[in-house]
Amino acid sequence: QAVVDFERLGEHAAAFQGHDVGFCCLGTTRAKAGANGFVRVDRDYVVQAAELARAGGCKHFVLQSSQGANAQSRFLYLRVKGEVENLVQAVGFDHCTILRPAVLLCKRQESRPMEWITQQFLGAVARVFPTAYSVPVEMVTRAMVACVLQPGEGKVKVLENGAIHELAKA
Repeated sequence: QAVVDFERLGEHAAAFQGHDVGFCCLGTTRAKAGANGFVRVDRDYVVQAAELARAGGCKHFVLQSSQGANAQSRFLYLRVKGEVENLVQAVGFDHCTILRPAVLLCKRQESRPMEWITQQFLGAVARVFPTAYSVPVEMVTRAMVACVLQPGEGKVKVLENGAIHELAKA
């Protein structure tokens, strides 16, 4: 494990050398970082990490994005997620897998009351409609590993929430 300073990511290029696969789940919130900080973390840092990974020999990059990602969206969150998907694809990996999970169900160390309420509600909905609106983070993790073990055909593969659930079960 290497600890890097994302403000000086280029100085840590050695940490990205010699890896066949790269996994990226980097992100923050607008509330925590502000609009500019959100863009810097969720787009700029991710793209720079992807470029360093590719330069270091990475062949398959796996990016956690978001359901509804769209570079043309009016909503900052979805627009930035769509932009980063496009930019990472343009880096030129042999394989690029993009996962677009719905609301992530997880336990957080920090307090986010509204997110907790949403997770409780969606957790109950998931008992009836398991792939509709949410996904446990453990399932996303299993799907990320599975897509590397079974890369399939094509240069770019986009997995929506339902496909994440299916792949995680395989």
